[in-house]
Amino acid sequence: MLGQGLRIAYASFFTCVYLGFIVHPNYGSEIPLGSEISVYQSNYWVSSNGNFALGFFKTLDQYRIGIRFASKSIPIDKQTVVWVAGADLTVGNKSYFRLDRRGNLILYDSESEVIAWSSKTSKASVVSAILQDDGNFVLLNNERIVVWQSFDIPSDTLLPGQNFSVSHVLRPPRQKSLSSYYSLYLDTSGQLQLRWETSVIYWRSGNRSRSASRAQLNNNGVLQLLDKESESIWSISGEDHKDSNIIFRFLRLDADGNLRLYSWQNASSSWKAVWQAVNDQCDVFATCDLRGICILNETGSSICTCPFRQVSGTNSKCLVLDEKCESGFDLLPYEHTNLYGIYPPNETVIHTNLEECQKLCLEDPVCTAATFINNGSAQCRLMKTNYISGKYEPSLDSVSFVRTCADPIAAKPDLPPVSARKSEPKMPQKLCIPCIIGVFSGTVGVVVVIQLALGIYLLRRKYIGSKAADCGYVDPNARGCVMLSYSEISELTDNFKHRLGPKVFRGVLRDNQLVAVKELSTSMEERKFRRSVSKISSIFHKNLIKLDGYCCDSGHRLLVYEFAKNGSLWNCVEDPKLCKRLTWRKRIDICLAVARAISYLHNGCREFISHGNLKCENVLLDENLEPKVSEYGLHVFHSEMPDTEKTAETDVLDFGKMVVKLITGCQNADDACEWAYRKWITEQSVSLVDTRLQGTVNSEELERALRIAFWCLQVDERMRPSMGEVVKVLEGTLDIDPPPPLPYHNHMTPSRPESHGQP
Repeated sequence: MLGQGLRIAYASFFTCVYLGFIVHPNYGSEIPLGSEISVYQSNYWVSSNGNFALGFFKTLDQYRIGIRFASKSIPIDKQTVVWVAGADLTVGNKSYFRLDRRGNLILYDSESEVIAWSSKTSKASVVSAILQDDGNFVLLNNERIVVWQSFDIPSDTLLPGQNFSVSHVLRPPRQKSLSSYYSLYLDTSGQLQLRWETSVIYWRSGNRSRSASRAQLNNNGVLQLLDKESESIWSISGEDHKDSNIIFRFLRLDADGNLRLYSWQNASSSWKAVWQAVNDQCDVFATCDLRGICILNETGSSICTCPFRQVSGTNSKCLVLDEKCESGFDLLPYEHTNLYGIYPPNETVIHTNLEECQKLCLEDPVCTAATFINNGSAQCRLMKTNYISGKYEPSLDSVSFVRTCADPIAAKPDLPPVSARKSEPKMPQKLCIPCIIGVFSGTVGVVVVIQLALGIYLLRRKYIGSKAADCGYVDPNARGCVMLSYSEISELTDNFKHRLGPKVFRGVLRDNQLVAVKELSTSMEERKFRRSVSKISSIFHKNLIKLDGYCCDSGHRLLVYEFAKNGSLWNCVEDPKLCKRLTWRKRIDICLAVARAISYLHNGCREFISHGNLKCENVLLDENLEPKVSEYGLHVFHSEMPDTEKTAETDVLDFGKMVVKLITGCQNADDACEWAYRKWITEQSVSLVDTRLQGTVNSEELERALRIAFWCLQVDERMRPSMGEVVKVLEGTLDIDPPPPLPYHNHMTPSRPESHGQP
């Protein structure tokens, strides 16, 4: 059952959908090239049976393009969205969605003035599009063959008849109050898995005798795994799967991390969850995120309570003790409570008794909590993180302990602790030699057992990790990041045969998608490396190279990025053929795109990310010469903690050098900057431009670009602009004064530095 808060969230969402989908349908079974729908025109495309519509819908102050139910039997405010282009992608209020003359679907964002999403089908001979009666939006070629379909790139929902294979992933949209790290996969062994981040699996489909090739929801409300011969080898069904009156169904991974099957109930005029993967919502990993312990109330809804230290603020965190205590520490016990660490999501497991479990945690200075479970094999789980969640239920036979100060004044916890232990005054005792010998022998025995258990645990974890990797296709619109073994990396790179740059190699996935594999020189511990990968892979921007996968196997640390066909920006400047395509307009557009990308890293992410090494060589160009900034955020893989202000100013300085280098075509950035400033100050700006541009320069844009570049090059970091201000200047929406003199300015007139633009 959905919690009350989640119901309210979805009600608000559907209200936004109601306000966003406007009432100007475009009926017709086929959509010709050149057709367009936009926020401004308030139009949309409808399936021939009228059950589905594709159009813009509003979420808060932004818009998305997607497919929704449109049947007249469903009220507008309950016409659920079942597919969104670009997943979390939002656009401005003057954006449009077009099937252009080349057969490419494009989503133009009026806010950033870029193509925010594309189907990349310009070479597929597309002649038309159709929104089919089953809700699948398809592109057809001149032979009436489907060359692209929305069913192949699901967002958070599966419709009846839609196949879900190894290459697919379901991921719920981001919610402010809920974790966005949940996903549904079909692993290579043919098992459906619900995951938190990439490593924690908290639900699996049932056992089976054969491997499945795909999952599918049929029209009768049955979710099944099918083998290569399309025979069902596992299935589940909703409570109404035999009801012939049910017409509309869908399977959705909700924002709370639970997978649910919904049916439209005409009698109650509402969507009803007729099946869910995890019956007890408290069993969904991190269902309370950083807000404490999950408890089911009388109605079956989950609520979160905090028995630990509460952090004030709108996004309250519930943390265990992380400060020093003058009077030492103690363990506060909680019966019927099962705890687990979230960051990192693992713990040390030791088979011992209750008393020894308490002792091990209390004596370990980094242990923050422990859970003892006696379900046939006494198990002690020790946690060493401040970010802890869990579950409370009277039927649980586990006991948990939370580290707390032993001060006489303590806050009353929200959960009822075990009956307080009676404290007795300590009495002086005689020295007991046999007791000392016994304690020493017992301690040695415990240490040996712990070491053996840890050794077995680490070996088992390593073995499982090496088997769990999946060399799969990563949907370009998904936020997932696939884990690969080192043997798979070797295979897809042909044993690191094709070098693209220093420790960068070209690879090919099994669907012939090209990738770039970068080897890192770091020995970062596995858990920290996975956290760093999670941080970088969650970053999405049109002009940032996307992290699609990683390898953390047998001491190897590698990252798998999307592939940019035309290589680095500077290689294109040096290439005689490609350079002809680097017109003045294109170079200015590249500068603006890179500025937007760096501004996004500084201000648009959940936390500040620096680039640290911005230059033309680290800006890649795709087949359309669209820039993709690479090498960003790599400091997190080297355990570096950058000073936010200092690294931001360094990125600004590097951007200024890059702009001058791109405008002049000169090889050495420092020499080019010095020479360009002297030319500019003597009003000879036109003469500093790359001579291969042959007089196509816009003098106003040149002046604006040089001024902002010289501001970025100021020695005093306090005088440099922010990247947000740089973007506005290059866009022409912010005026800029002439910059102060640079330190190397004098009255000499130097010769032009070495340039590829010189004959």
